Amino acid sequence: MLRRNVYSKESEILKKHLVLILAFILTACGPAEPWGTDQHGVRIPDALLAEQWLVINYWAVWCAPCRKEVPELNALHAQLQNQGVRVLGVNYDQLQGDALLADSQQLNIAFPVLSNDPAQRFKLPETRGLPATYIVNPQGEMVEQLHGEQSQQSILAALRQAGWSAH
Repeated sequence: MLRRNVYSKESEILKKHLVLILAFILTACGPAEPWGTDQHGVRIPDALLAEQWLVINYWAVWCAPCRKEVPELNALHAQLQNQGVRVLGVNYDQLQGDALLADSQQLNIAFPVLSNDPAQRFKLPETRGLPATYIVNPQGEMVEQLHGEQSQQSILAALRQAGWSAH
């Protein structure tokens, strides 16, 4: 009888460990971190950005070149949003909520600004200077880094060089 209790306890412990290991594996293989919301508080669905080229721009309201670059990014957003390219902003100061909305409005940003920084998701390097723009292909790989103020034409050239073509 004692032997049966020992095996029973060992079996229970083993089952608990297996459940924990399985839960860990399933969590590790789960979906990537969510995109979060945009500057207006609207949730950004994965489907909106799936299989798209991404132009991810880091900006701040105190950055003079960022202010000059925003109209170029707005034009790019309007031109390419139906051609497999999404322009996304990330506030360098990691502002959230009303502060993010206020700064986005101050710069007249027309494209979505992410509340969650996607740097880890795409293995983007640490952003040390602004503005900084990263191009990510539909497979989720960063294929280009652009530092300093960019124009609509320079970003289009970088997209084409990375393999994008207009539909």
